[in-house]
Amino acid sequence: MEPAGAGIDRESLVRRHNVKQQELDPRSPVSVGNGEFAFTMDLTGLQTFPGSYPVGARDELPPGTLLGTQAQWGWHSVPPEASYDLSGSTVLYDSPRGPVPYVDMVGDIVDDRETGTSRAETWLRANAHRLDLGRIGFKWVEGGEERALAPAEITGTEQTLDLWSGIVTSHFTVAGHPVTVTTACHPDRDQLGLRVESAALGSPGTGPRLVIGVDFPYGSEAWHDAADWSRPDAHTTTLNQPTPTHPGQTGWVVQRELDDSRYQVVITGRSLQVEQTGQHSVRIGAGDHSDSGGRGSILDLSFAFLPAGDGDCIPRGNAGIGQAAPATQPATEASLGTGPASGVVRSLELEAGSDVAAASAAGWPKFWNSGGAIELHATSDPRAKELERRIVLSQYLTAINCSGSLPPQETGLVCNSWRGRFHLEMHWWHAAHFAQWNRTELLLPSLRWYSTVLERSRQTAKQQGFEGVRWPKQVGPDGRESPSTIGTFLIWQQPHPIYLAELAYRANPCREVLEEFAEIVFESAAFMASFAHPTQRGFELGPPLVPAQESYGSIRGRVSNPTFELAYWQWALGIASDWRDRLGLEPVAAWEDVAGGMVKPHVVDGVYTAIDVEPFTIRTDHPSMLCALGFVPRTGLIDPDTMRATLNDVLADWDWASTWGWDYPVMAMTAARLEDPEAAVDALLLDAGKNTVLPNGHNRQTDSLPLYLPGNGGLLAAVALMAAGWDNGPERHAPGFPPGWTVAWEGLVKAP
Repeated sequence: MEPAGAGIDRESLVRRHNVKQQELDPRSPVSVGNGEFAFTMDLTGLQTFPGSYPVGARDELPPGTLLGTQAQWGWHSVPPEASYDLSGSTVLYDSPRGPVPYVDMVGDIVDDRETGTSRAETWLRANAHRLDLGRIGFKWVEGGEERALAPAEITGTEQTLDLWSGIVTSHFTVAGHPVTVTTACHPDRDQLGLRVESAALGSPGTGPRLVIGVDFPYGSEAWHDAADWSRPDAHTTTLNQPTPTHPGQTGWVVQRELDDSRYQVVITGRSLQVEQTGQHSVRIGAGDHSDSGGRGSILDLSFAFLPAGDGDCIPRGNAGIGQAAPATQPATEASLGTGPASGVVRSLELEAGSDVAAASAAGWPKFWNSGGAIELHATSDPRAKELERRIVLSQYLTAINCSGSLPPQETGLVCNSWRGRFHLEMHWWHAAHFAQWNRTELLLPSLRWYSTVLERSRQTAKQQGFEGVRWPKQVGPDGRESPSTIGTFLIWQQPHPIYLAELAYRANPCREVLEEFAEIVFESAAFMASFAHPTQRGFELGPPLVPAQESYGSIRGRVSNPTFELAYWQWALGIASDWRDRLGLEPVAAWEDVAGGMVKPHVVDGVYTAIDVEPFTIRTDHPSMLCALGFVPRTGLIDPDTMRATLNDVLADWDWASTWGWDYPVMAMTAARLEDPEAAVDALLLDAGKNTVLPNGHNRQTDSLPLYLPGNGGLLAAVALMAAGWDNGPERHAPGFPPGWTVAWEGLVKAP
């Protein structure tokens, strides 16, 4: 297979996968965002019909909505009834070293539902939680009364997400009037831009008219919902007096206060009528001078969301889409949102919606023209078109959801899952591909977050008698662990920062990268070496532990030596040693001893088992033993022939309904490294419910987990490896793709 000659026409590649919808698909709304902020909309270009895009109910919990407005700094905590801490959930577990304290749970988790938990455990698992910053939708005003629109009142709907510009254009008709809505997000501000053109907007005193309503909720402790509309007296919303901004523009500041969380929403535009119409409601209509050239009224406005105060809200941290990453984030009054409201409006020089759209149209081509690209368009295999669609859309979705200053939650900035708290074992799946696709600046902000929780993680390791840092599992920005019967016993997140830092270095092999992340790499390795315990067989892992395949949570007290984690330990400790050598530091003998002395994984009937105690392998959840060669590069622990037999065994009869979206990229990476490219493509496109990719590009899992970004990030990591190859791999072009495929690629970084 020969490399393509000419460079890839990236604009054509991207735009042929624009998302176009003419009917309401309750599973597939589109979003605009920049990694720090995102806004998800329905077919009106706003959030007019939240009930039509449900997140499925979980047990007694009511359904939520996919139409969220979220920012990386937007967090909230419900005031606790008492001073809760983790001590009431800490249990001593037997280990080869003697009793070790672990944060456990008095209650249990069954099908992701908490049962029998104490009030302290419930609060600690639910707080802090991500906050929905506000719902922005069309409403209808007639006879002085405001009411919600119904989906049946909207006809002639047509919506296009133009991926190249990041702009969504929506057309529909209401009350006989055509409406055009342009929706965009500023590439490096938490700012939403809107432009609405329609005679339906009317003007004050002209009879029935279309307006924009903004409603603000309280924070929610629910598993999947970031908004609680049932507690209006628990928070405050105040609309301040208007302030001039740019010539001809006016800004209004909405002050929001929810317990210790405070933020502002700055509404900016021309000829707007803005008023507070309810306790937590603001109405925006066309002013007296909004008619333009006989085309009907125009609303041209923006919403800037700014943290204020020092509660759960935290400042933004990334550079934005298409922007260069700064070495440090300047702590200005405007960026922190701590100044007076009028000062915020002046200092940010906020624009109207059309200006935000222009910034988006300038920023997104810079993103698409940077880093890597893969084109499969010339391949005759009909599956290539679908795979290319998934690749392009996954780049867009991970850029707007996973490139921010915090490790992402599994549903990004669309809606909450697990209360919006992020899972560090998933961080690799969200963000590793940024370095593989040569967009390392989108990985660095979340990788830097680990330095903010070093001391807390160091204390966890120390309390358990280990060296270095033990990274938590399910956390908010402060890195405080959550009580769990599973999460606190996982270990496969421990090498992730080493892997991510190594990918960043491979994309930009310079001393600055080594020096910035050396402490994270070395402290991670120190824990790993001390966690492995010596026996006559070699260095072993556990018990207690829960492997990446969480099916063994109930026997965590006796689980040991999971195949994946053994290989990951050996490889990552070797990489940490490489970092010391690159920096001219003396080697750490313990790291080399442990890496070279790990016990061999358990084998039964010629295939690797998940763990080395009974029941050895349960055929549900993640087939994580495959990660030992695929996700993890080749090590001396893993025999390729045995892994090939293990892959075939998994493909034969695994319980696909219990898998997760990143399991399919796992199988593809394993197949690729075993030089079986047909199996790699088959795995990426396997017809299974958890491998569903919707028209908007999201990887749907269930009604209550309607999108799953680790599946998108995993896909990008897998295809980068398949296209660019890996160290000591086959020298042919695109070695992970079948010989009959025409694969054009450029700008990717070879995998380890």
